[in-house]
Amino acid sequence: MVPQERVLVMLIKLVDLIPAPPPPAKRGRGHPPVYSERLFLKALVVMIVCHLPAVGTLLAVLEEPAMQEVRALLREHGRYPARRTWERRLGALPARLPAQIACLGQHLVLLLTPWAACGRAVAVDSTPLRACGGVWHKKDREAGVVPHTAIDTQAHWTKSGWHGWVYGWKLHLVTTVAAVWIPLAAELTPANVADNEQAPVLLEALPAEVRFVLGDQHYSDPALRDHCAARDRVLVTPQRGPYPHHDDGVEVRRVFHELRSRAIENFNGQFKAIFDCRGQVPTRGLLPTRRFVLGAVLVYQLALLHRFETGGSLRTGLKPLLKAA
Repeated sequence: MVPQERVLVMLIKLVDLIPAPPPPAKRGRGHPPVYSERLFLKALVVMIVCHLPAVGTLLAVLEEPAMQEVRALLREHGRYPARRTWERRLGALPARLPAQIACLGQHLVLLLTPWAACGRAVAVDSTPLRACGGVWHKKDREAGVVPHTAIDTQAHWTKSGWHGWVYGWKLHLVTTVAAVWIPLAAELTPANVADNEQAPVLLEALPAEVRFVLGDQHYSDPALRDHCAARDRVLVTPQRGPYPHHDDGVEVRRVFHELRSRAIENFNGQFKAIFDCRGQVPTRGLLPTRRFVLGAVLVYQLALLHRFETGGSLRTGLKPLLKAA
């Protein structure tokens, strides 16, 4: 009997099969990179699946005998990066993750054809994530006083209609509105960044065939409507003002709002459950948190690709799959 390959190993190997975004238009100064970006994406998959938020912890775990099969997959041209290389390249990776997520999202749309039986719509939203180490109250922030060193001073405040006041971060996300939820664009910012300000960057990365963009009231912005209209898209958001509304479009908007809620809000709940983000994030600082959260979005996409390749469900069982890895 041939032993079944570990799920973690299969996810790492999938990184070699996914499309990559174009390299930066201008290469930075210094020696040309010895190792490809894919190698560090593989290491990021290990960090997310094994819950290793720090690079040092990752390298220590890879030294264990039980991880030698995984360590062998993190070699390139017969070489294994030095510790400083791991730290530097994994530190630079978050800046490239939004482009990689958008690239893989478009690839999944081609493979999974989510809009074959429905309209070509996406849902855009943000979800708050609590910072690690407690909160930095407004009066202390304005006074420049940090009461204790555990506070993540790079996070910020936001007020959510569901969660109330949250000190931390925002995951800005666009997903398909269809039978399968595919993340198509993502970014992580401090929690005080407005949804409508971040939206144009996300929408610019979407597949050209998208025709409807469904958002909540935070996206009801004339500039954002113009942005969508210029790309032959329709932005659908709730109308401002007291309820009930009686205009001709109210019933259509109600249907679209229900579709948006089923897609993006259920996805946010599933995502937080899979990657244990209902409480505080496990990282401190914008760069490590951006790497962890966007890395988790990428791993979710890889899990969808794995399920497609193996014929499994694209909606259920993703958490057990990654826990088994």
